Amino acid sequence: MDLLRWTGPLGARAALITLALALAGCGSAPQDESVSWSPEKLYAEAKDEMASGAYDKAAKLLERLEGRAAGTPLAQQAQIERAYVLWRSGEKAQALTVLERFIKLNPSSPGVDYALYLQGVVNFNDNLGILGNLAAQDLSERDQQASRDSYQSFKQLVDQYPRSIYAEDAQIRMNYIVNSLAAYEVHVARYYFRRGAYIAAANRAQQTVQEFQFSPSAEEALVIMVQSYDRLGLNDLRDDAQRVLAKNFPNSRFASQGLSTRERQWWQIW
Repeated sequence: MDLLRWTGPLGARAALITLALALAGCGSAPQDESVSWSPEKLYAEAKDEMASGAYDKAAKLLERLEGRAAGTPLAQQAQIERAYVLWRSGEKAQALTVLERFIKLNPSSPGVDYALYLQGVVNFNDNLGILGNLAAQDLSERDQQASRDSYQSFKQLVDQYPRSIYAEDAQIRMNYIVNSLAAYEVHVARYYFRRGAYIAAANRAQQTVQEFQFSPSAEEALVIMVQSYDRLGLNDLRDDAQRVLAKNFPNSRFASQGLSTRERQWWQIW
């Protein structure tokens, strides 16, 4: 039987409204059940998503928790953990932004030491391979700012929170960064030297000695200084660098060889 004829004029209108509402209901998106969750429930679900590797879902839940529990320690925890899951999902810049905001707004939070540690780790991992593909790159154009930022985060952690459970690992990473940055500077100095840019080579090597005097790369940096000054005919500077080399690295084959006129013809560091 036809619906309009069966219900009559008023019934037809009501039927159309009912039908329209039913169709609208069928086409609407399912309701987000997390809207009614308590902060504790949101956090528990976010942790479950993190454990399963669903970092995108975890980040959304933690962001919602920040707003829901604003002003509480749980909101601070959610903010730090959201930075972690953003990093793990490849959103490094966003993770660093979240951490910087947390440290700035919560200087007395018990989670600041971890925030500093995580800040250092994000930048540290971003540059783990800084010496991996040097041959295929213009070394003078390579940026080491992330490594330096990482060092500063770890240093702040060690200086301000020496008893933190993260301090020991931070110190180890700092040592690694220093040695890596020094090695990088020497690579750049060698790059310039091989291309005959002896002034640039000497300056870069000198910078290495000044900034990273206790790193393993300091010896080679001094050698590059000696050779560069020799090629430039700057004998006084060459001899000064040679004396520093001999004093600090007395067992170095370069220090023991010296740099006589005859030796300049064959002495090569590579």
